Amino acid sequence: MKVSVTITLKKDVLDPQGKVVSQTIKNMGYNNVASVRQGKYFEIEVDENNKDKAKKKVQEICEKLLANLVIEDFVVDFK
Repeated sequence: MKVSVTITLKKDVLDPQGKVVSQTIKNMGYNNVASVRQGKYFEIEVDENNKDKAKKKVQEICEKLLANLVIEDFVVDFK
């Protein structure tokens, strides 16, 4: 089963990389972009047929390895 994980900085955490990308986009002439936030994206294939079990495994992986829960949030979706 294929699972996608999107990890983003929490709203209150400053995002200097996103600010640089946002400013660069404006410098390119795209003035209607209000803001940019950067993050991480993972596709994980789990050897599991039960959606609930697969989601639980991937959430554990995120909590233990992929996401820094102090400053990041994550979303798990199925492909």
